[in-house]
Amino acid sequence: MLIHNESRVKEYLPITGLADFNKLSAKLIFGADSPAIQENRVATVQCLSGTGSLRVGGEFLARHYHERTIYIPQPTWGNHPKVFTLAGLTARSYRYYDPATRGLDFQGLLEDLSSAPSGAIVLLHACAHNPTGVDPTLEQWEQIRQLMRSKALLPFFDSALSIVCGSADIAVKVESQLKLVIRPMYSNPPLHGASIVATILKDSAMFDEWTVELKAMADRIISMREQLFDALKIRETPGDWSHIIKQIGMFTFTGLNSEQVAFMRQEYHIYMTSDGGSAWPV
Repeated sequence: MLIHNESRVKEYLPITGLADFNKLSAKLIFGADSPAIQENRVATVQCLSGTGSLRVGGEFLARHYHERTIYIPQPTWGNHPKVFTLAGLTARSYRYYDPATRGLDFQGLLEDLSSAPSGAIVLLHACAHNPTGVDPTLEQWEQIRQLMRSKALLPFFDSALSIVCGSADIAVKVESQLKLVIRPMYSNPPLHGASIVATILKDSAMFDEWTVELKAMADRIISMREQLFDALKIRETPGDWSHIIKQIGMFTFTGLNSEQVAFMRQEYHIYMTSDGGSAWPV
Protein backbone atom coordinates (compact mmCIF):
# COMPACT_ATOMS: atom_id res chain seq x y z
CA MET A 1 0.00 0.00 0.00
CA LEU A 2 2.73 2.42 0.93
CA ILE A 3 4.93 1.56 -2.04
CA HIS A 4 2.11 2.13 -4.54
CA ASN A 5 0.83 5.33 -2.94
CA GLU A 6 2.29 7.95 -5.27
CA SER A 7 0.85 10.81 -3.24
CA ARG A 8 3.02 10.04 -0.19
CA VAL A 9 5.20 12.86 1.04
CA LYS A 10 8.71 11.71 1.98
CA GLU A 11 10.11 14.89 3.47
CA TYR A 12 11.72 14.96 6.91
CA LEU A 13 9.35 14.43 9.79
CA PRO A 14 8.83 17.08 12.48
CA ILE A 15 10.97 16.83 15.63
CA THR A 16 8.20 14.94 17.44
CA GLY A 17 7.72 12.45 14.59
CA LEU A 18 4.70 11.25 12.62
CA ALA A 19 1.52 12.67 14.14
CA ASP A 20 -0.67 9.64 13.32
CA PHE A 21 1.93 7.28 14.77
CA ASN A 22 2.05 9.24 18.03
CA LYS A 23 -1.72 9.60 18.37
CA LEU A 24 -2.54 5.98 17.54
CA SER A 25 0.32 4.55 19.64
CA ALA A 26 -0.81 6.51 22.70
CA LYS A 27 -4.38 5.37 22.14
CA LEU A 28 -3.18 1.75 21.89
CA ILE A 29 -1.13 1.96 25.10
CA PHE A 30 -3.53 3.87 27.32
CA GLY A 31 -6.82 2.78 25.79
CA ALA A 32 -9.30 4.86 23.81
CA ASP A 33 -11.41 5.37 26.95
CA SER A 34 -8.49 6.67 29.03
CA PRO A 35 -9.33 10.03 30.65
CA ALA A 36 -5.79 11.23 29.91
CA ILE A 37 -6.29 10.51 26.19
CA GLN A 38 -9.77 12.02 26.07
CA GLU A 39 -8.58 15.17 27.85
CA ASN A 40 -5.46 15.54 25.65
CA ARG A 41 -3.18 15.25 28.67
CA VAL A 42 -0.66 12.90 27.04
CA ALA A 43 2.46 14.22 25.34
CA THR A 44 3.81 11.57 22.94
CA VAL A 45 6.89 11.78 20.73
CA GLN A 46 8.34 9.29 18.24
CA CYS A 47 11.87 8.40 19.25
CA LEU A 48 14.63 6.11 17.99
CA SER A 49 13.57 2.73 19.37
CA GLY A 50 12.90 1.92 23.02
CA THR A 51 16.45 2.85 24.01
CA GLY A 52 16.10 6.25 22.38
CA SER A 53 12.82 6.80 24.20
CA LEU A 54 14.49 6.05 27.53
CA ARG A 55 17.33 8.44 26.77
CA VAL A 56 15.00 11.28 25.77
CA GLY A 57 12.84 10.70 28.85
CA GLY A 58 15.90 10.58 31.08
CA GLU A 59 17.34 13.82 29.73
CA PHE A 60 13.96 15.54 29.95
CA LEU A 61 13.71 14.61 33.64
CA ALA A 62 17.35 15.56 34.32
CA ARG A 63 16.64 19.04 32.92
CA HIS A 64 13.22 19.76 34.35
CA TYR A 65 12.44 17.47 37.29
CA HIS A 66 13.45 18.41 40.82
CA GLU A 67 14.74 14.93 41.78
CA ARG A 68 17.55 13.35 39.75
CA THR A 69 17.66 9.94 41.42
CA ILE A 70 16.10 7.03 39.54
CA TYR A 71 15.52 3.67 41.23
CA ILE A 72 15.83 0.67 38.94
CA PRO A 73 14.95 -2.96 39.77
CA GLN A 74 17.66 -5.45 40.67
CA PRO A 75 18.24 -7.06 38.24
CA THR A 76 17.12 -5.11 35.19
CA TRP A 77 17.96 -4.76 31.51
CA GLY A 78 21.74 -4.23 31.32
CA ASN A 79 21.45 -0.99 29.35
CA HIS A 80 19.23 0.81 31.86
CA PRO A 81 21.97 2.06 34.23
CA LYS A 82 24.10 3.37 31.36
CA VAL A 83 21.23 5.10 29.58
CA PHE A 84 20.02 6.97 32.64
CA THR A 85 23.47 7.80 34.00
CA LEU A 86 24.53 9.33 30.69
CA ALA A 87 21.22 11.20 30.57
CA GLY A 88 22.22 12.97 33.80
CA LEU A 89 20.38 10.92 36.43
CA THR A 90 21.80 9.01 39.40
CA ALA A 91 20.83 5.34 39.26
CA ARG A 92 20.10 3.37 42.42
CA SER A 93 18.55 -0.07 42.73
CA TYR A 94 15.60 -1.55 44.58
CA ARG A 95 15.14 -5.23 45.38
CA TYR A 96 13.03 -7.07 42.84
CA TYR A 97 14.01 -10.69 42.14
CA ASP A 98 14.29 -13.31 44.89
CA PRO A 99 16.66 -16.14 43.81
CA ALA A 100 15.37 -18.38 46.61
CA THR A 101 11.79 -18.44 45.29
CA ARG A 102 12.66 -17.49 41.69
CA GLY A 103 9.88 -14.97 42.08
CA LEU A 104 9.28 -11.41 43.24
CA ASP A 105 10.95 -10.07 46.38
CA PHE A 106 7.87 -8.03 47.10
CA GLN A 107 8.68 -7.19 50.71
CA GLY A 108 12.16 -6.02 49.72
CA LEU A 109 10.66 -3.93 46.92
CA LEU A 110 8.26 -2.22 49.30
CA GLU A 111 10.97 -1.57 51.88
CA ASP A 112 13.39 -0.06 49.36
CA LEU A 113 10.79 2.18 47.73
CA SER A 114 9.52 3.23 51.17
CA SER A 115 13.03 4.45 52.03
CA ALA A 116 13.47 6.32 48.74
CA PRO A 117 13.43 10.12 49.00
CA SER A 118 10.11 11.78 48.27
CA GLY A 119 9.74 12.54 44.59
CA ALA A 120 12.34 10.03 43.40
CA ILE A 121 11.90 8.47 39.95
CA VAL A 122 11.11 4.74 39.88
CA LEU A 123 11.70 2.65 36.76
CA LEU A 124 9.00 0.01 36.32
CA HIS A 125 8.67 -2.69 33.67
CA ALA A 126 5.14 -2.54 32.30
CA CYS A 127 4.93 -6.27 31.58
CA ALA A 128 7.15 -9.36 31.21
CA HIS A 129 10.08 -8.08 33.27
CA ASN A 130 13.46 -8.18 31.54
CA PRO A 131 15.43 -10.34 32.32
CA THR A 132 13.52 -12.35 34.95
CA GLY A 133 10.02 -12.74 33.54
CA VAL A 134 8.71 -12.03 37.06
CA ASP A 135 5.81 -9.55 37.33
CA PRO A 136 3.80 -8.31 40.31
CA THR A 137 0.22 -9.53 40.63
CA LEU A 138 -2.64 -7.06 40.19
CA GLU A 139 -2.96 -6.85 43.98
CA GLN A 140 0.76 -6.16 44.33
CA TRP A 141 0.60 -3.51 41.60
CA GLU A 142 -2.13 -1.80 43.63
CA GLN A 143 0.08 -1.77 46.73
CA ILE A 144 2.96 -0.38 44.65
CA ARG A 145 0.64 2.33 43.31
CA GLN A 146 -0.52 3.31 46.78
CA LEU A 147 3.05 3.44 48.09
CA MET A 148 4.24 5.57 45.19
CA ARG A 149 1.31 7.92 45.58
CA SER A 150 1.94 8.32 49.32
CA LYS A 151 5.66 9.01 48.73
CA ALA A 152 5.03 11.21 45.66
CA LEU A 153 7.34 8.95 43.65
CA LEU A 154 7.38 9.42 39.88
CA PRO A 155 6.64 6.23 37.87
CA PHE A 156 8.73 5.78 34.72
CA PHE A 157 7.44 2.78 32.78
CA ASP A 158 9.80 1.26 30.22
CA SER A 159 7.06 1.11 27.59
CA ALA A 160 7.67 3.41 24.57
CA LEU A 161 7.61 7.10 25.56
CA SER A 162 4.51 9.12 26.50
CA ILE A 163 4.24 11.59 29.38
CA VAL A 164 0.91 11.83 31.17
CA CYS A 165 0.37 15.38 32.40
CA GLY A 166 -2.06 17.12 34.72
CA SER A 167 -3.74 19.13 31.98
CA ALA A 168 -3.79 19.64 28.22
CA ASP A 169 -1.98 22.97 28.67
CA ILE A 170 0.87 21.30 30.56
CA ALA A 171 1.07 18.57 27.89
CA VAL A 172 1.69 21.23 25.24
CA LYS A 173 4.49 22.72 27.34
CA VAL A 174 6.03 19.30 27.99
CA GLU A 175 6.02 18.53 24.27
CA SER A 176 7.78 21.82 23.63
CA GLN A 177 10.54 20.93 26.09
CA LEU A 178 10.85 17.43 24.61
CA LYS A 179 11.54 19.06 21.26
CA LEU A 180 14.44 20.95 22.83
CA VAL A 181 15.86 17.66 24.08
CA ILE A 182 15.45 15.88 20.76
CA ARG A 183 16.64 18.62 18.39
CA PRO A 184 20.37 18.51 19.31
CA MET A 185 20.29 14.73 19.92
CA TYR A 186 19.05 13.34 16.57
CA SER A 187 16.84 16.16 15.22
CA ASN A 188 13.95 14.01 13.97
CA PRO A 189 13.01 10.33 13.64
CA PRO A 190 12.71 8.21 10.46
CA LEU A 191 9.51 8.09 8.43
CA HIS A 192 9.01 4.62 6.98
CA GLY A 193 8.68 2.40 10.07
CA ALA A 194 6.26 4.80 11.72
CA SER A 195 4.23 4.96 8.50
CA ILE A 196 3.83 1.17 8.49
CA VAL A 197 2.68 1.15 12.12
CA ALA A 198 0.26 4.04 11.63
CA THR A 199 -1.20 2.42 8.50
CA ILE A 200 -1.94 -0.80 10.39
CA LEU A 201 -3.29 0.89 13.52
CA LYS A 202 -5.79 3.06 11.65
CA ASP A 203 -7.10 0.25 9.42
CA SER A 204 -9.57 -1.89 11.38
CA ALA A 205 -9.06 -5.03 9.27
CA MET A 206 -5.27 -4.90 9.46
CA PHE A 207 -5.40 -4.03 13.15
CA ASP A 208 -7.58 -7.08 13.82
CA GLU A 209 -5.20 -9.28 11.83
CA TRP A 210 -2.24 -7.93 13.81
CA THR A 211 -3.90 -8.62 17.17
CA VAL A 212 -4.62 -12.22 16.11
CA GLU A 213 -0.99 -12.71 15.12
CA LEU A 214 0.20 -11.07 18.35
CA LYS A 215 -2.00 -13.41 20.40
CA ALA A 216 -0.68 -16.42 18.47
CA MET A 217 2.90 -15.41 19.24
CA ALA A 218 2.17 -14.93 22.93
CA ASP A 219 0.29 -18.24 23.13
CA ARG A 220 3.24 -20.02 21.52
CA ILE A 221 5.60 -18.74 24.22
CA ILE A 222 3.15 -19.89 26.92
CA SER A 223 2.93 -23.29 25.24
CA MET A 224 6.71 -23.62 25.11
CA ARG A 225 6.90 -22.86 28.83
CA GLU A 226 4.29 -25.52 29.57
CA GLN A 227 6.05 -28.10 27.41
CA LEU A 228 9.37 -27.53 29.17
CA PHE A 229 7.73 -27.69 32.60
CA ASP A 230 5.90 -30.91 31.70
CA ALA A 231 9.08 -32.49 30.35
CA LEU A 232 10.99 -31.68 33.54
CA LYS A 233 8.14 -33.04 35.66
CA ILE A 234 7.86 -36.29 33.68
CA ARG A 235 11.58 -36.89 34.11
CA GLU A 236 11.28 -36.18 37.87
CA THR A 237 13.95 -33.49 37.63
CA PRO A 238 14.99 -32.48 41.18
CA GLY A 239 13.60 -29.17 42.42
CA ASP A 240 10.49 -27.08 41.93
CA TRP A 241 10.26 -25.82 38.35
CA SER A 242 6.89 -24.09 38.65
CA HIS A 243 8.60 -20.72 38.17
CA ILE A 244 8.90 -21.57 34.47
CA ILE A 245 5.13 -21.32 34.02
CA LYS A 246 4.67 -18.53 36.59
CA GLN A 247 7.12 -16.19 34.90
CA ILE A 248 5.79 -14.57 31.73
CA GLY A 249 6.95 -13.13 28.46
CA MET A 250 10.14 -13.70 26.51
CA PHE A 251 12.47 -13.79 29.50
CA THR A 252 12.98 -16.26 32.31
CA PHE A 253 15.40 -16.93 35.14
CA THR A 254 15.88 -20.69 35.13
CA GLY A 255 17.53 -20.90 38.54
CA LEU A 256 20.60 -22.63 37.09
CA ASN A 257 23.97 -21.54 38.51
CA SER A 258 27.05 -20.61 36.47
CA GLU A 259 28.52 -24.14 36.63
CA GLN A 260 25.27 -25.67 35.37
CA VAL A 261 25.04 -23.07 32.61
CA ALA A 262 28.61 -23.88 31.52
CA PHE A 263 27.77 -27.60 31.44
CA MET A 264 24.67 -27.00 29.32
CA ARG A 265 26.69 -24.91 26.90
CA GLN A 266 29.70 -27.19 26.61
CA GLU A 267 27.88 -30.52 26.49
CA TYR A 268 24.60 -29.67 24.73
CA HIS A 269 25.12 -26.27 23.06
CA ILE A 270 22.22 -24.75 24.98
CA TYR A 271 23.02 -21.11 25.57
CA MET A 272 21.96 -18.65 28.25
CA THR A 273 23.56 -15.97 30.40
CA SER A 274 25.85 -17.12 33.21
CA ASP A 275 23.25 -16.19 35.84
CA GLY A 276 20.77 -18.66 34.34
CA GLY A 277 18.72 -16.12 32.43
CA SER A 278 17.37 -16.89 28.98
CA ALA A 279 15.02 -15.59 26.32
CA TRP A 280 12.34 -17.75 24.69
CA PRO A 281 12.59 -18.03 20.90
CA VAL A 282 9.60 -16.35 19.28
